[in-house]
Amino acid sequence: MKTAMITGVAGGIGGACAGLFLKNGFTVVGMDVVEKSPEFEGDFTYFRGDLSSREDRAAFLALALEKHGSVDVLLNVAGVAPKVRRDILEMTEESYDFVMGINTKGTFFLTQSVANEMIKAGRGGAIVNVSSMSAYTSSTSRGEYCISKAGVSMITSLFADRLAEYGIAVNEVRPGIIMTGMTGAVKDKYDKLIGEGLLPVARWGRPEDVAAAMLALADGSLPYVTGQSVDVDGGFHIRRL
Repeated sequence: MKTAMITGVAGGIGGACAGLFLKNGFTVVGMDVVEKSPEFEGDFTYFRGDLSSREDRAAFLALALEKHGSVDVLLNVAGVAPKVRRDILEMTEESYDFVMGINTKGTFFLTQSVANEMIKAGRGGAIVNVSSMSAYTSSTSRGEYCISKAGVSMITSLFADRLAEYGIAVNEVRPGIIMTGMTGAVKDKYDKLIGEGLLPVARWGRPEDVAAAMLALADGSLPYVTGQSVDVDGGFHIRRL
């Protein structure tokens, strides 16, 4: 039985990933900052921790190794938006550090730690990162988020290049407009844009849409794919007139 580590497991996309991977025979060790463990059917272990904390990242990995001996899959799902949206001319260093510390720095160093354990185990593996359409789409009221997700895309490329020789595939999923807690505050805005034809597939995305793509990238179905970005965005990325 393969083991998957999943960050952001209490959120919409992370929770959907945990549920889907468990249904497909994985054991799952999940991390989030909420006190109460999410409930899933299957072999699930919860670790309460902060991805931006070096100590918590180390303890999360140690728990997975203690419980299961090795890690086969890492899903980097956890991410935050700025607490207050501000124009980039007014963005604070505190907001920048908060978003980058979790979305980019935390993702990078957890990936580094898990990758070294995968190399040591010699069994290959898969790492899938959640980036965003914001990695290439300007939102000047949340520039720190866009920068952080562009960084996740480069993290994907770097580790895909470095880990290929060890049989470890590294890919990313770029969600579009997905119905989660993060997008709840701007629901009316996106309802209007989708209604006016923003997306070829004219609906909100669901966490399950993202989870399905992540499973395909992690379960060995695509053995010759690495360094790839999969847009789960209803066709937002298509440039059309």
